[in-house]
Amino acid sequence: MRDQENQAGSTAQDEGIAVRQAAIPTSAITLLSLALFLAAWEVFGRDVNPIFGSYPSAIAVAAWDMLRDGKLLAALSDSLRPFFLGYGIAIVIGVPLGLVIGRFRVMEAALGIYVTAGYAMPLVALVPLLILWLGLGFAVKVAIVFLMSVFPICINTWLGVAAVPKSLIEVGRSFVASDVTILRRIVLPATLPYIMAGIRLAVGRAVVAMVINSANNFDTARMFVPILVLMVMATGLNALIGAIERKVAPWQAEISGRSKGN
Repeated sequence: MRDQENQAGSTAQDEGIAVRQAAIPTSAITLLSLALFLAAWEVFGRDVNPIFGSYPSAIAVAAWDMLRDGKLLAALSDSLRPFFLGYGIAIVIGVPLGLVIGRFRVMEAALGIYVTAGYAMPLVALVPLLILWLGLGFAVKVAIVFLMSVFPICINTWLGVAAVPKSLIEVGRSFVASDVTILRRIVLPATLPYIMAGIRLAVGRAVVAMVINSANNFDTARMFVPILVLMVMATGLNALIGAIERKVAPWQAEISGRSKGN
């Protein structure tokens, strides 16, 4: 009897903790964490030699100066156009390629090895060769972003197709559905969480590619400004992709037990 009472009390306590945690919005926790981080950086960063580091208020002043003289906006404009084009092409090519490789054994045997090798290849080392082939203009920037982004998207999609339960495929075949119909109506919806995860991973690699492309556009004396701008941009894109995922695959949050506020 006493054990049952203790167990009931422990359960009630756990439920109370869960309720208190659910009462705190995720955004509030994130903002508090960010505020504490910036405050600590501001306090301790002032004691660091300016040659080796900086602090938020000084970076904000430098960012304002770069905005006023137009350098920051010009550099971002030159970098964002190839970024979005290369990243968009990577999604358009990477997702269908991953679906095909994951769904058809012949395609996996023929193309899977190249995708795996491409993902493991040090693409940064290919930059000089790409410059020789494409020059120093817009095309080489798009190519670098594309190559850095397409492989994680393709591989994640490929793994997602491989994880689709065989029973779902058998249901489609029992209704005499064609391979294209199974791919479009069964495999694609089941693979959406993997596809979105690959797209989110590719954002970070695409931003790295943009840094490579933009290395000569930013003033190195105020290097923290572009670094933070790119970090904020990557975080914003990641959040945007997460919102899109909640729209196109709302069942994933229910399956994982994570709601919008948790």
